[in-house]
Amino acid sequence: MKKKQYHSPPRRVALFATCMVDMMYPEVGMATVELLERHGIEVIFPMEQTCCGQPAFNAGFRNETRQLAERFIEIFEPLVRLGEIEAIVVPSGSCATMTSHFYPTLFEGGASKEILRKAELLSSVTFELTEFLVDVLGVTHTNSRLPAKVAYHACCHLLRELHVDEQPRTLLNNVTDLEVIELEESDECCGFGGLFAVKNAGISTAMGDRKVADVMKSGADMVAMCDVSCMTHINGLMDKAGGQSRAVHIAEVLNAQVSITVKDAGAMPESSASLSQKKVKEEKVVQKPRRWQE
Repeated sequence: MKKKQYHSPPRRVALFATCMVDMMYPEVGMATVELLERHGIEVIFPMEQTCCGQPAFNAGFRNETRQLAERFIEIFEPLVRLGEIEAIVVPSGSCATMTSHFYPTLFEGGASKEILRKAELLSSVTFELTEFLVDVLGVTHTNSRLPAKVAYHACCHLLRELHVDEQPRTLLNNVTDLEVIELEESDECCGFGGLFAVKNAGISTAMGDRKVADVMKSGADMVAMCDVSCMTHINGLMDKAGGQSRAVHIAEVLNAQVSITVKDAGAMPESSASLSQKKVKEEKVVQKPRRWQE
């Protein structure tokens, strides 16, 4: 699907958080919003949003997927059509692929022309986070400083479906004091693949172990990526291997909201959310609610 060409940079977008960010990693969603706000973007969060249907789609349940997709379209399409937002931003390459690439395919043929038109409209204005920052806003520096060593893992949907690779690398390379270490076989799948990890657990684990070994060999403090699903998979295997490095979402790296101090082999870095809460508590500051926090 051809992406919309903006004559002037968008100023108001909707965040599609995705299921895993919403339920497991809200700090990634908050880091995404803070990044966008720092570059002049107003972010709204449609509270009604639910799953985009990717798990059902990958499992072959097309009818069930259409029900979820229609609900997604029902929530987001009027916001775009009525000019309330100019784009949809997703901190996930896989979910961005589902909504921007596979929705039109899902509704081709038997679907009504109206639902297909709406799906195509959303497809044209849906962007993965780093894609939106670099390609739409023209951002190459996020004005962040993080004294650490980071490797980058290219998640499959982002690289192979969206063809987004230079964008996250550019952003990482321009973080002050961040040393970017090239990861061996950085474009090789980590083995998660959603249902692939369930149906082919042995192969998935073997692929993940290869990725973990590459990360540990690199000497990086962390490995950044654009999908929390792959991040979860790698961190689980990293814990089992006793690795000191961690997998982190790129939004937190670009926001300098990650801790690189690991107390023991199984310790998780303190999340940006807990760090922010601790800071607010210590300073006794009541922050003004923002639109996405209401």
